[in-house]
Amino acid sequence: MALKTGASFVKLNAFRRAARLLSTRTRPETAQNGGGKIAEFPGARAPYVSEMKFFNETSYEPIPIYRVMDNNGQIIDKNEEPNLDKATLINMYKTMVQLSHMDKILYESQRQGRISFYMTNYGEEGIHIGSASALSPKDLVFSQYREVGVFLYRGMTVTELVNQCYGNCEDPGKGRQMPVHYGSKHHNMVTISSPLGTQMPQAVGAAYAYKRVPNNDRCVICYFGDGAASEGDAHAAFNFAATLDCPVIMLCRNNGYAISTPTSEQYRGDGIASRGPALGLHTLRVDGTDTLAVHNAVKRARDFTVANNKPVLIEAMAYRVGHHSTSDDSSAYRSVEEIQKWTKDESPLQKFKLYLEHKGYWDAETEKAWSKEARDTVVRTMQEAEKKKKPNWKEMLEDVYYEMPPRLQKQMKQMEEHLKKYPEHYPLNQHESD
Repeated sequence: MALKTGASFVKLNAFRRAARLLSTRTRPETAQNGGGKIAEFPGARAPYVSEMKFFNETSYEPIPIYRVMDNNGQIIDKNEEPNLDKATLINMYKTMVQLSHMDKILYESQRQGRISFYMTNYGEEGIHIGSASALSPKDLVFSQYREVGVFLYRGMTVTELVNQCYGNCEDPGKGRQMPVHYGSKHHNMVTISSPLGTQMPQAVGAAYAYKRVPNNDRCVICYFGDGAASEGDAHAAFNFAATLDCPVIMLCRNNGYAISTPTSEQYRGDGIASRGPALGLHTLRVDGTDTLAVHNAVKRARDFTVANNKPVLIEAMAYRVGHHSTSDDSSAYRSVEEIQKWTKDESPLQKFKLYLEHKGYWDAETEKAWSKEARDTVVRTMQEAEKKKKPNWKEMLEDVYYEMPPRLQKQMKQMEEHLKKYPEHYPLNQHESD
């Protein structure tokens, strides 16, 4: 199927063509095609037919995948090239390269036992940077756990991110979260939590709150994976977003795998995007390896949702090149040849770099210099993070309540007495003191 390059919202075919006949909200009448009556039940309005037929995923044409660039970084339709200045484009690419180096070094850091856990973002950098560049800094972000590029683009530093992974005294989360569970109130990014899909109804609730503010000019974006879309929270979020008309962008990173489960076993039907029209969501499907296409899609979605107080579902098609996490070995369920295909032919970084080179904004010498600087930044930051002390142990009992309740005060006192009695068993010198 040829890829469609018009950034129009998707409208399904087949019986949805008939459904559009009902937009005039007229009384039951003869349909224009086939002579059937139009039924107006409270639960659905559709044409009557005298022939019974099952509908399934093959009854409609697949929702097309919007893209702007080909694999060589060439613009397919000049009308679709976003109007981004040189400085913005270079910053986008630099952030992608910085993310790639951070992934490589921190992954190796975990393998060396220096941190406990890590998740890479290889193959999905275009989704992160393309979407982040299309948002307003005041928009609220609910991420899942593989969107660290959004944090970087929004202004979180490598130092802040590495401190979080090391859980030291300068970790914004004070060492309470496992690595890669970032958050930043200053950058309007809600802290990541491990349970899958819980951020989705939360994001819709936040968007509903924005809707109730007079002259609202903010939206919420919620990132989730194709695996999370199988959670009950996903359906609840989609339904609430549509029925409450919330200014929220639900962005699915469909990277082909839910940990070790491929999409062929994860769901049936035309991906995640097909659920949008069925639940009343304006929907787009975009090439997630095309940074410019993702930018255009999210920008169009943001303009629409803020102007109309209505939700948008975007399915960004990509491929998870790395393992799910440091707890996973993907060679057990996919071939090396499969990974190499996507690394070689569909790399978001390679496509975007070629695009910049075509425009004369980037060259091999600049690439070499920035790659070295990006790597050195991560290595230096990691070495500094290791030397910093861990948070004071009392931090684990603080910040939950505005005023600490008696039961926690009791636990705090018991712990203090225990540490005084058995100091040789606890490395308190590695933690900040009172």
